[in-house]
Amino acid sequence: MTIPFFDRSLAQSKQLVTELAALGYTDAWSAEVNGVDGFTPLALAAEWAPELRLGSAIVPVSTRGPGLLAMSAATLADLAPGRFVLGIGASSPAIVEQWNAGEFVKPYARTRDTLRFLKRALAGEKVSETYETFAVKGFKLERAPKIAPKIVLAALRPRMLHLAAAEADGAITNWLAPEDVGKVRAEIGPETELIARLFVCVSEDVDKVREMARWMLATYLNVPVYAAFHDWLGRGELLRPMHEAWAAGDRQGALKALPDEVVDALVVHGDAETCRARVQQYVDAGLDTPVLALIPGGEVSIQDAVRALAPR
Repeated sequence: MTIPFFDRSLAQSKQLVTELAALGYTDAWSAEVNGVDGFTPLALAAEWAPELRLGSAIVPVSTRGPGLLAMSAATLADLAPGRFVLGIGASSPAIVEQWNAGEFVKPYARTRDTLRFLKRALAGEKVSETYETFAVKGFKLERAPKIAPKIVLAALRPRMLHLAAAEADGAITNWLAPEDVGKVRAEIGPETELIARLFVCVSEDVDKVREMARWMLATYLNVPVYAAFHDWLGRGELLRPMHEAWAAGDRQGALKALPDEVVDALVVHGDAETCRARVQQYVDAGLDTPVLALIPGGEVSIQDAVRALAPR
């Protein structure tokens, strides 16, 4: 489950987070865009729900210095020994440059270099190294975690997926349909953990869900990395009218140009049983860890949806 929940603040999420393990959920994963940061929810969940695995999906590699990223990861690994998974990724130009005054340069190399640095730093090594995208001199954690966290990478296309399989402990992907899972899985092999955030709205009001989902999808699918991802998945021509309208500044036209079939493929919706069956399709296709992100706005509350969608 993604925490905190969309319909409430982090402070208001405690009660529902404490229920997750008893309901059968195994994991709680944070996100980091422009709401909560990626680490604080997990620090609280370490205390609120000591049975759950905790993961960040994802924290960007270019909005924090390498040493600070290592310190935050070490703190979570200490709070939840053996239960914390550090998810990192390149993020996007808007988040890195426009919102955080950073530089979105060589995203693949920066992610690779950060991964290599973190593996050494979290193992307790003193790191002095010149990487392609940054240099570190004499960094050593004051207290390295007794159990170093696993590190997983946000990966959408073959090059990053191959890096995740070769050097990390798993891959995180996003905004894909069950029929896309096999193509992603083929790039990482059968042994690498594949994690994906699935956006879910428990609602039978199809028109309302599509209207709401279009805004979310248009915002993401016009980001260059996601546009390239769906081009690789085979949706390039289907999404071309939407991309052209968006590039021309016609937001309403872009929304209208986003086909219903794409919305229905990428957003899980329907009654609870329909949603559960759809999530199972992802698992059957090769997804190891479906991370549900519940979208508010349906006739079923987030709290009731969490309970209705619980694993059986």
